[in-house]
Parts: sequence; structure tokens; C-alpha cells
Amino acid sequence: MESTKIESYFVFMNYDPEYERLRADRTKRGAYELDLYLSRKHDELLASTLEPGSYKKTSSLVIVDGFAVEITEDQANGLRSAKGVRVVEKNEVVA
Repeated sequence: MESTKIESYFVFMNYDPEYERLRADRTKRGAYELDLYLSRKHDELLASTLEPGSYKKTSSLVIVDGFAVEITEDQANGLRSAKGVRVVEKNEVVA
């Protein structure tokens, strides 16, 4: 049975030399280019892996080359095997 419950997951990417190069540029322009690069990279991964309209990216995480996305457990499992993905973890509330 497919999982239909939507939950928040964090997706962290594998080493990317372009990310490292852009991150090293501490100028305002460098920060803008890094934001743009990561947003596009993360959006392209989601678009190539998941059905349109079946997910909601909530943020890109510049400091770790990752992003937060609202998806089902089945979609998370699909992302785990996507090229360039290092780890997919469900956002857990710690009490």
C-alpha cells in the first residue's frame, strides 16, 4: 500500500565542487549566485524525481547543500536512490 501521509523531510546532497566554489565567494554577489544555484539544483532534482504538484519544497539550506520538502514516505524512498542525494531524513520533533 502506498503511503499518502505528507510529512517534512530534509534532503542532503553529495559533494558538489561547484557548490564549494560558490560557497567560498563571501561577496554579496557570491551569496546571490550560491542561492540561485542551489535553488535551481534542488528544484531540478525534485522535478526529475517526483510527480509535478505532489511535493512542496519549503526551503533550500545553503550551509549544507540540502533542502526541506513536504512529501510522502514513498517519495522519500524514491529520493534516497536519486543521483546526487546523500541522505533523506524525516524531520522529527525532539521533546
